[in-house]
Amino acid sequence: MPVFPAQLDQLKAAARQASQQAYAPYSKFKVGAAILTRTGKIYAGCNVENASYGLCNCAERTAIFNAVAAGEKKLKIECVAIYTPTTEPTAPCGACRQVINEFGPKARIVSTCRGRSVLDATLDQLLPNAFGPGNLSK
Repeated sequence: MPVFPAQLDQLKAAARQASQQAYAPYSKFKVGAAILTRTGKIYAGCNVENASYGLCNCAERTAIFNAVAAGEKKLKIECVAIYTPTTEPTAPCGACRQVINEFGPKARIVSTCRGRSVLDATLDQLLPNAFGPGNLSK
């Protein structure tokens, strides 16, 4: 399913707005993300840090978990937009790539920032030969 320019604009705006809600007292790196589902719904999320750093959660995963919590039982991600307050766009971390793969192995990933650069790729480009539901024996 193609992502229309108006949808992408909405996703980018939702990601930027979500970044303002981030809880990042340690890194000061406030990230926002928004996902577009196959049903056309948009879910946003921000990163949430913790003094025990391994317990942090990234914005991309928060957005995905918000969609599941909202009742998207057969979640299919079409696109993920990410916003970081940096001069260059930031790609999702490995853990987020793996979680995105669970629900959107061909999802479009668009990362924006304060600067003019944009990262625009598909998840399978960012995570080639991924392990996921398609690899499990039936």
